[in-house]
Amino acid sequence: MSTSRLDVAVVGSIGLDTIETPHHRREEILGGSASFACVAASFFSRVGMVGIVGTDFPAACTDLFNHFSIDLKGLQVAEGMTFRWSGVYEANMDNRETLSTDLNVFADFLPDVPAEYRGAPFVFLANISPDLQLHVLDQIESPRFVAADTMDLWINVARDSLQSVIQRVDMLMMNESEARHYTGVHNLVQAAHQLLEDGPAYVLIKKGEHGSILFSKDEMFVLPAFPLREVTDPTGAGDSFAGGFIGALADAGEVTPETLRTALVCGNILASFGVEAFSLEKFHLLERLQIDERISAFKEMTQIP
Repeated sequence: MSTSRLDVAVVGSIGLDTIETPHHRREEILGGSASFACVAASFFSRVGMVGIVGTDFPAACTDLFNHFSIDLKGLQVAEGMTFRWSGVYEANMDNRETLSTDLNVFADFLPDVPAEYRGAPFVFLANISPDLQLHVLDQIESPRFVAADTMDLWINVARDSLQSVIQRVDMLMMNESEARHYTGVHNLVQAAHQLLEDGPAYVLIKKGEHGSILFSKDEMFVLPAFPLREVTDPTGAGDSFAGGFIGALADAGEVTPETLRTALVCGNILASFGVEAFSLEKFHLLERLQIDERISAFKEMTQIP
């Protein structure tokens, strides 16, 4: 068995986004599920990135990954253009319309997990094809905890493969519409328990600005979102949440109800910072002390006498 210096291995997309909100427009800024998740996790743990970019990928973006000490042995560089996505947000900053998706080199992505990553105890499978998620799982050696995210597209076009992923992971992450779509059940408690029957020990239902709910067979943990005065760009919030969560859980070194709840709070706080600026700009200026201070404030405001 190979050994690993990494705490967390993350596989997902890396791309360049063009985003329009009611007040701002930014073109070709760093995005992708792996980008947000790796940077968020790096505040707590040593993380390695598995993904693909084109030869046009800006050096400044690679420099940013290096700034956060993200291991890039798993980042493939292929001849061609990097994945690109563009979208526009409505006034409520919740609903958005995708204007274009150009897979480019991502269309031929076949994750090759470096030997140094295969022994990583904690793994996050960000939102990519479930067939690719399975391909990664086949390369990982006895992980302690695997979390996976998905989306409606894979429920529609790759349900059998997605079900195989769900059966092999410790935690499944879905937003509320995806959970209802997959199960055909409107009640989220019932939907979550139906998902638990498919194999994972935990199901996390994401509810956007209303927080999230963690389900296991015996327990339920309701986590409100951190209240913000203003949201600048919600792109990548779920991936920042997931990255902060898996990084903090790896930092704890064990999986218990207590460490899971603490890690979810950490993920919640990382997501709250991320949406305060475009792309990863807020994270670039963020220090661990600020994260700890917001965690303390969040715990104080959620106490029930």
